[in-house]
Amino acid sequence: MSSGRLGRAGGAGSLALPPGPAACLSHPGRASLPRLSSLSSLSPTLSSPARPDRIRAGTWNQGSPRRPENPDQGQRPPRCRAGRKPRRSMTISRPRRNPNRPWLILVTEIVSCGLPVSGVWSVPTEAPEMVDSQPKPQNAVTIAVSSRALFRMDEEQRIYTEQGVEEYVRYQLEHENEPFSPGPAFPFVKALEAVNKQLRELYPDSEDIFDIVLMTNNHAQVGVRLINSINHYDLFIERFCMTGGNSPICYLKAYHTNLYLSADAEKVREAIDEGIAAATIFSPSKDVVVSQSQLRVAFDGDAVLFSDESERIVKAHGLDRFFEHEKAHENKPLAQGPLKGFLEALGRLQKKFYSKGLRLECPIRTYLVTARSAASSGARALKTLRSWGLETDEALFLAGAPKGPLLEKIRPHIFFDDQMFHVAGAQEMGTVAAHVPYGVAQNPRREKQSLGAQ
Repeated sequence: MSSGRLGRAGGAGSLALPPGPAACLSHPGRASLPRLSSLSSLSPTLSSPARPDRIRAGTWNQGSPRRPENPDQGQRPPRCRAGRKPRRSMTISRPRRNPNRPWLILVTEIVSCGLPVSGVWSVPTEAPEMVDSQPKPQNAVTIAVSSRALFRMDEEQRIYTEQGVEEYVRYQLEHENEPFSPGPAFPFVKALEAVNKQLRELYPDSEDIFDIVLMTNNHAQVGVRLINSINHYDLFIERFCMTGGNSPICYLKAYHTNLYLSADAEKVREAIDEGIAAATIFSPSKDVVVSQSQLRVAFDGDAVLFSDESERIVKAHGLDRFFEHEKAHENKPLAQGPLKGFLEALGRLQKKFYSKGLRLECPIRTYLVTARSAASSGARALKTLRSWGLETDEALFLAGAPKGPLLEKIRPHIFFDDQMFHVAGAQEMGTVAAHVPYGVAQNPRREKQSLGAQ
């Protein structure tokens, strides 16, 4: 596996590790925690082979006076200075209700020397019970979400901004048993899990499902509260990446990310620059009930699914020239935009339901919601999708009309657009909207200068 799992903890003490990045341990997830098994060596690339100089844990029967078995014969397990045994640093969460699911323990502190962990990654595991329950990242549709996208952390962010990281970490530790409130990406994630449930029923052995990764630059100490919150809402999020203040963008490709959602616009721009589908997600101005059984995703066309070729012509030469250009190039497919790959991944999963005769009952529904006019420029958009072997379930051409009222009727779990004007309009009507910072609309002054020079 190119990346491993980070799961929900069942309550345990920490294991002594030498200074270095934190790691993950697997355990059976029963009410009692009889043993820890198989700690794989950790590499920030998530894929390099195990190194012989890294510590690998054997089994540890809690309550037994025996020290852990060491797989490297002849070597003694690490101990703290002055011959003291490693102390337990904290207890993580309570056991889950399902006794058959495998779990992992997040090691949040280097207890052998009392040093804090600066980052946490999910790593490969060799435990046989872990292999079948989680897909290989390269086979799944990987959705990476930041902690502030998944949960509401407004007060915590205020403390971080005004009082600094130390006070922020202290506050999180004091409130780690209080679950966060759901954030803007929460309904979207729940809908992904509902689709996964149906896919597993139809294709028990398939790894072609959604795989959700919590991707955050939070300090590792905050991991306990995040895990407790995930367990509280019964979310199936098994992979974490907590980078301790560093940007998590470099890890997105290692996780084979198909979509990255964050509340940090700067990190989203970094991801877009790296060729990764990404969007800044915003909370709606009012709460609207969305479907619990069908995932609904709405896309703008230009600079989201398609390139910004047409928008450049509008800004440089006006609408009349744009209509002429689209008519002349009707049969020439537009270049792909940043979220074309995500729509393609959704279409691949939809076809798995179609092949079972469930087209009308498919739990995934996609929408094209564009300001284009159907008569003058709609044909090129639809023909472009056809040329890619893709389709949307519904195509809505608004000819410049506001998108918010229509989105209120659709009630998507998320709507992607490249212009903040449309994002704000969607928010006002209760839609979770995500801004895609791509194309000519993002820096009008610079783009106008470049267009004038052509």
